[in-house]
Amino acid sequence: MIEDDYLYNKRGIAGAGQRLRRIFGSGRFWLRSLAVIVFVALIYYPVGMIIVHKIDDNPDFTGSYEGGSHAVATATALIDREVNQNRWVANDPFFLPGAALDNMPNFQTGIIYALSRFSIELSDQIGRTRGSSQVDRDLDNAAGMLKFRGDKWVFDPSVSLLPGVTSEQQYRDALAALLRYNTRLAAGQAVFERRADNLQETLNRVANDLGSASALIDDKVEAPSLFDRTADDVFYATKGRLYAYSLIMRDLGTDFSQVIAERQVANVWAEMIQSLQAAAALDPVVVINGSADGILMPNHLAGLGFYLLRARTQMNEISSILQR
Repeated sequence: MIEDDYLYNKRGIAGAGQRLRRIFGSGRFWLRSLAVIVFVALIYYPVGMIIVHKIDDNPDFTGSYEGGSHAVATATALIDREVNQNRWVANDPFFLPGAALDNMPNFQTGIIYALSRFSIELSDQIGRTRGSSQVDRDLDNAAGMLKFRGDKWVFDPSVSLLPGVTSEQQYRDALAALLRYNTRLAAGQAVFERRADNLQETLNRVANDLGSASALIDDKVEAPSLFDRTADDVFYATKGRLYAYSLIMRDLGTDFSQVIAERQVANVWAEMIQSLQAAAALDPVVVINGSADGILMPNHLAGLGFYLLRARTQMNEISSILQR
């Protein structure tokens, strides 16, 4: 009886060993696993990141103007470019290479933030006859949807286990709303008040927003560190914001060309655009948060902040002239 049990157990152990050998294939399983890990670490993510990564800071970018507002046309083209053409990566899940990117998502969310501010000004000021008039529905919808967070993927377990609305869907809806508004505007069925006070208020709001951005830079510059892992986040988010403002302000200058000519601020307006473009053009290989007077390790945030504050000063100067 004992001998039978022994033989039974021996056969069971031998069978289990055979099954394990079939699974692991005398070390082949571990070699295959190692090959997969190497592929993911050295090929899938790095190559995928290179393919996806794009900081599109073309200063000559413009929308397809077919009547209406030049600035709104460029705003819609920017949304389309970042969401539909360049791929929106700020909400990529961990299994996609874009999730490992850092600079591009911050740049993209900076662009959307500036467009959100511009849409609010359209809804509150420029797109209304007076403050007591009705808010344009498309502008109001666009302003709300562009406020949507940029990192929302189709699944968000912290909110629900069911699929939800993604950031791209919200931004595409905002794009559609702005396109509808500009089409109606070209047909004379919407409002775009080209008054000096509207332009002044818009400049004041943008200048205030740049003041908020400068405060973030100041926090970093006051605590320099060569190993600051978030300095590039602040740099590229601000760069994206300034890039979008450079395009919107450039085209608002066209939309309000008569006011600018009458108030004789064309030269200052051009200098403001140059300051915004200079900030948006900064593209260091590695963002360093060194000391402000560093030689070998400069502070790239300080350089960005200089152009930001210069543009803000010029905005305030134009606003002051418009108020007279």
